[in-house]
Amino acid sequence: MILLASALTTNAFAANPAAPATATPPLWRDASVPIETRVDDLLRQLTTKEKISQLCANTVAIPRLGIPAYSHRNECLHGLSDGTTVSTVFPQAIGMAATWDTPLIQREADAIATEARALYNDYAAKHDGNIADHRGLTYYSPNINIARDPRWGRAQETYGEDPFLTSRMGVAFIRGLQGDDPRLMKILACAKHYVVHSGPEKSRHRMSMNPPERDFRETYLPAFEAAVREARVGSVMGAYSSFRDVPCCANPYLIQDILRKQWGFTGLFVSDGGAIGDIWGPHHYKPTPEECVAAALKAGCDLSSGSAAGKGGGQAFSILQTSLEKKLVTEEQIDRAARNELTARFRTGMFDPPQTVPWSKFTPSADTDTPEHRALALQVAEKSIVLLKNDGILPLDRAKYKRIAVIGPNADSKEMLLGNYHGKSSLAVTIL
Repeated sequence: MILLASALTTNAFAANPAAPATATPPLWRDASVPIETRVDDLLRQLTTKEKISQLCANTVAIPRLGIPAYSHRNECLHGLSDGTTVSTVFPQAIGMAATWDTPLIQREADAIATEARALYNDYAAKHDGNIADHRGLTYYSPNINIARDPRWGRAQETYGEDPFLTSRMGVAFIRGLQGDDPRLMKILACAKHYVVHSGPEKSRHRMSMNPPERDFRETYLPAFEAAVREARVGSVMGAYSSFRDVPCCANPYLIQDILRKQWGFTGLFVSDGGAIGDIWGPHHYKPTPEECVAAALKAGCDLSSGSAAGKGGGQAFSILQTSLEKKLVTEEQIDRAARNELTARFRTGMFDPPQTVPWSKFTPSADTDTPEHRALALQVAEKSIVLLKNDGILPLDRAKYKRIAVIGPNADSKEMLLGNYHGKSSLAVTIL
């Protein structure tokens, strides 16, 4: 296992002295040309090694073409999520669902996208366009899994147990993130984790989900179908678990038959962090790393996030060159994945002149953690409060109740308020 893990995490991308020269100015830089044409033009100029280098969540720069390094590893479950940068922290997804207010949640997601753009603009300007984790424009949100068992431990990331409510909230959130510009996405959303991914947490890397067909169709698929058909989500993330004994990120039935053929999904399919490594590791589905990445690529997975289970790095697909040499994959399959990855980035305008991108002037000082965004977070929080029963005690009689005891371990806990996948709030107000 240690040897296999090291093989997956090795970054094998080096400069290629045989790389072809490019024309000046390149067609793919022309924002007036259709994105499909631009992507095809860029693909023709990339070597096989360079194409593979773009199929990991942390891509490498290609200096000869002026392509900067980029990270797909960005989260915005309920606000920008890196834990260090001040940004607006909204209630967790389960709180959003309790508002029953989809227009409000769409406004929230739009505010999150504004802050994401501001951080991206600032970081790109200071790092020659190179983008690190938590500073990109492709985000791993929302989580539209169905939470049936509170012992899962991740239910707060979801919109709850109801397929219809989850569908409506997911569509609203995705539309808010991606915006309504006819040419570009404000940021690119990702519906996750596809599919039947509801715990238990510790065994999700090795277990197989085998629901009855009716339950599969009526409970677990509707939110993803709505994300694709209605919200036109730009990306979908595969789950760690297997579905009917085939790992979700190497499952042609899920990715090709349902997602792409039945629903018409044309976007980027990305693995959960470490899910590619799980194919040969905990699932024991394939015996070698080369066969594991080949199975995922052939099934329709375009981008690897992470390496072995529980590890970071985003470099599992870096060994596709070896898989190609062993004839486990084809050039055409690599081209397909590279086209989907590049298209996702083109759709955010990151290869366009700033003056052609509507959100290029957003800045952290003017557009992040603003009074308007904080007021919106407060509104979502207030609407998320659910009164199950009122036996007459509310509203409190101030003459009768002069002192109120606030007790329990969460009474004055900022950590409890933030939950997980959170940013850094400039002002955290606890229950106390």
